[in-house]
Amino acid sequence: MTRKSTTLSADYFEEKYKADIDPWRFRSSDYEHVKYQATLESLTKGRYVSALEVGCSIGVFTKLLGPRCDHLLALDASATAIAVAKASNDSNVEFRIAALPAEFPEGRFDLIVLSEVLYYFAAPDLDRVARLCLGSLSPGGEIILCHWLGETDYPLSGIEASERFARQVKEALPVRSILQDAVYRLERYSAG
Repeated sequence: MTRKSTTLSADYFEEKYKADIDPWRFRSSDYEHVKYQATLESLTKGRYVSALEVGCSIGVFTKLLGPRCDHLLALDASATAIAVAKASNDSNVEFRIAALPAEFPEGRFDLIVLSEVLYYFAAPDLDRVARLCLGSLSPGGEIILCHWLGETDYPLSGIEASERFARQVKEALPVRSILQDAVYRLERYSAG
């Protein structure tokens, strides 16, 4: 399988959602539901003041994460996905169309979730996203990553994306916990 060499564009995701509003079966997949539960269990705090979810898609995980946050900013590159996500989520969730790294939001977050998104970036863009995450993480905050470990044609594999992100944040966030490493890798980063 030949990998794409550049970061996947917003158009790539918009076309996916226009063809099928749930292209990765977030609503119905047992894999997704188990992963969502494991991700929620990986959080170290009962509540977060301000959280960021990158790649919220149609908002299935957002609906589960929202009750744990005073404010949750959920991003996706697809306007179609955001419209669906808005319709089924609570008022403490703010949705925004954004293609990273160029449109990374301003603000400070005590939780940043990047679930199954980093392998869509070419290496230089992933490095920039990692640095932007560090710059917006509140003291004592944590970053949660998750990546599917199967073969894709994305610019990076799940392992490559995970390890590259780890190298970018290791000095500022030296505590890295790999919580699941079978079909997907779930990990948490924090300062201490």
